[in-house]
Amino acid sequence: MMFDEAIEQALAQDLTIDMTTMGRKSGEPKRIEIWFHGINGRYYITGTPGPRDWYANLVANPAFTFHLKHTTQADLPARARPITDPAERRQVLTDPVMNWYHEQVKDMDKFVDQAPLVEVIFV
Repeated sequence: MMFDEAIEQALAQDLTIDMTTMGRKSGEPKRIEIWFHGINGRYYITGTPGPRDWYANLVANPAFTFHLKHTTQADLPARARPITDPAERRQVLTDPVMNWYHEQVKDMDKFVDQAPLVEVIFV
């Protein structure tokens, strides 16, 4: 997808966004602050291993809003693609851009196997 220069710059240098998902139980919008990571022109959201409401919400309803809020402000409609293929998970989660998580979770196999992970598809 093509974005204007301000959005492209934010996607290249910002780390923190807000995202609004639809609550899987409540049906109400849920907005949280979260990190995103760009790898080879693709964008991902992850976390340390364990259940996450945001992930369960995106599995139940992949449509969400990706809110840029630092370098520029924009509300980008998006769809989450949960990544479940072990080889793809390992490729994404072992990328150097994920170093902060590598420091938090000493067991890389556990991180790859159990961390929530979605690719952000802008629509």
